[in-house]
Amino acid sequence: MEYKIIKEDLVYDDYFQIKKATILHDTFTGDQQIEVIRQSFERGNAIAIVLVEKDTDTVLLINQFRYPTTTDSDGDGWLLEIVAGALEANENPIECAKREVKEEIGYRVSAMESIGEYFVSPGGASEKVHAFYAEVNSADKIYEGGGLDDEQEDIQLVKLPISDIRNTLKSNAIKDAKTIIALQWMLLNKDF
Repeated sequence: MEYKIIKEDLVYDDYFQIKKATILHDTFTGDQQIEVIRQSFERGNAIAIVLVEKDTDTVLLINQFRYPTTTDSDGDGWLLEIVAGALEANENPIECAKREVKEEIGYRVSAMESIGEYFVSPGGASEKVHAFYAEVNSADKIYEGGGLDDEQEDIQLVKLPISDIRNTLKSNAIKDAKTIIALQWMLLNKDF
């Protein structure tokens, strides 16, 4: 199947971008093409990493304020999440993950395992997440963490006992998709 972008315009350009495109693409029946107009929220790509602190049998999460969640009737603005961050232009996802862990929670990470890559919301956004799993020990916390002042980040480290993951997921206490994906991946792929 094929597609052709007939026209593409940048309709919003600030902290994020929004593009509007006219696209011609094949149909599944193969006997025709259809022309559609679509918009794409251009946030850039990201990394996400779930960290297990082996000597304390905990998963290292972060708690931080997320403005878009305040529009939800039961959202108070703060979310429990795994460490994540935006990839810079031409940045290696593994190096980005190490940088984000250092900035957000202050740990040194050496080895990482790929969980996979996925689009966050492909119906309207171009963002793809490169997801990882890593193990650390409490002695690996050698930096301050808490986020970057120049990015106005205020990040709290939260240690969730591995034994509480299932109940935490069942209780809907975690509302962040990348964190749910990573914790479910852990439950399916790691023996704890």
